[in-house]
Amino acid sequence: MTNESDCTTSATDYQQHWDAAYAKNPAEKLGWYEPKSEEILKLIQKTTLSHNAKILNVGIGSSTLIDDLLATNFSNIIANDLSSEALSSLKKRLGEASKKVEFIQDDLTNPTELHKLTSVDLWIDRAVLHFFLTVAEQQSYFNLLKKLVQPNGFVIIAVFALNGAEKCCGLQLQRYNKEMLQEKLGDDFQLVDSFDHTFINPYGGERPYVYTLFKRKQ
Repeated sequence: MTNESDCTTSATDYQQHWDAAYAKNPAEKLGWYEPKSEEILKLIQKTTLSHNAKILNVGIGSSTLIDDLLATNFSNIIANDLSSEALSSLKKRLGEASKKVEFIQDDLTNPTELHKLTSVDLWIDRAVLHFFLTVAEQQSYFNLLKKLVQPNGFVIIAVFALNGAEKCCGLQLQRYNKEMLQEKLGDDFQLVDSFDHTFINPYGGERPYVYTLFKRKQ
């Protein structure tokens, strides 16, 4: 069987781990790569946000979502990742369009830059949260989210479902359902939409995800 991607390293540091993964593999060979983020785009449409809404895409990696947002005239986009290699690759792919995006290399579980942002209208996370295994990591993630997402703002989280893979890129995962995400977000956030989606990775593997859209109450 073909390896999903050559991203298993001896590094214990998350940044080193992800830098190695993105340095050793072209984007389209990474196990989480999808040519178009159709499910996320559908959820963004449901928010009816204006094109100047501030959008923070955490753990952007090699996602083509930024390309699609720029193509539909969203103009206030922030791309975050822990990996400098991922952001460098993304900038290179975007070319001149990268000047329209703010890039922030930072750790969601120990932020030094992201917490300086003013409020955002939309937080997008596809396939990041499930890598945080400890209560402390998860709490830091959700504390940052709650600090940044303003009232009437939205949160899109897509993570491995309870019947999803146990590992990705050599790392253990914490899997979720919509009820678990609601509990983490708390009563200030209302579930707007959720659905299961089986992602077919570049190697033909089935990867069950849960997609959720929450709105922060006034």
